Amino acid sequence: RLFAHWEAVASTHRVSLPRDMAGPIAQMARHRQAREPVPYVSLSQHGKCEEAAYEERRYPAGKWACVTMGEPMYEQSISMSFMKLMRYICKENSVGCHLGMTVPVLNEIHLTKEGTELEREVLTAYYLPGEFQQNPPVPLDPEIHITERAPLRVITRVFYGMTTEETILREIRLFWELLGSTDTVLQGTYIVASYENPSVPQRRNEIWFIRR
Repeated sequence: RLFAHWEAVASTHRVSLPRDMAGPIAQMARHRQAREPVPYVSLSQHGKCEEAAYEERRYPAGKWACVTMGEPMYEQSISMSFMKLMRYICKENSVGCHLGMTVPVLNEIHLTKEGTELEREVLTAYYLPGEFQQNPPVPLDPEIHITERAPLRVITRVFYGMTTEETILREIRLFWELLGSTDTVLQGTYIVASYENPSVPQRRNEIWFIRR
């Protein structure tokens, strides 16, 4: 029943769910309450009526498991990448055990030169839990790379629902309208941070603008 549910979710992303994902899906379901947050320091919050419109944060350097995909649709790329990462998290690693889930999962995207579309390649990154930061388990999948990512300073804004190319482009445009003209953040490279699994209809996401 759980597999059939995820099969239906995957179909909304135009992705077929392989049978070998049944094990990782069941493991993720068993451990769904234990999710370690990626560490960060909040630098400032900006908003009206006590509700934060956006927040500035600093994330320390750390080790991440990363996969890059370039499927025809954004949803396909992140789905294919996360299936690979789920296998790594659940068992397909050099220690042969469940590593534990961290949130958010990051999807680094790039806009085309015109700024009207996403480039096809998307990098999906999973932060290694604290106990594995010094000695990350080696992935059995050669397409997963363990990367030491530099400290990151970002401006973040929350949005809810599905993440598609259309919704992401809209959220980027709305965030620019909110910030106004500024050259303190990168233009063309952004991060979509996902906090909940794709079966949650109104799941929490964030769009991150990267400080220069």
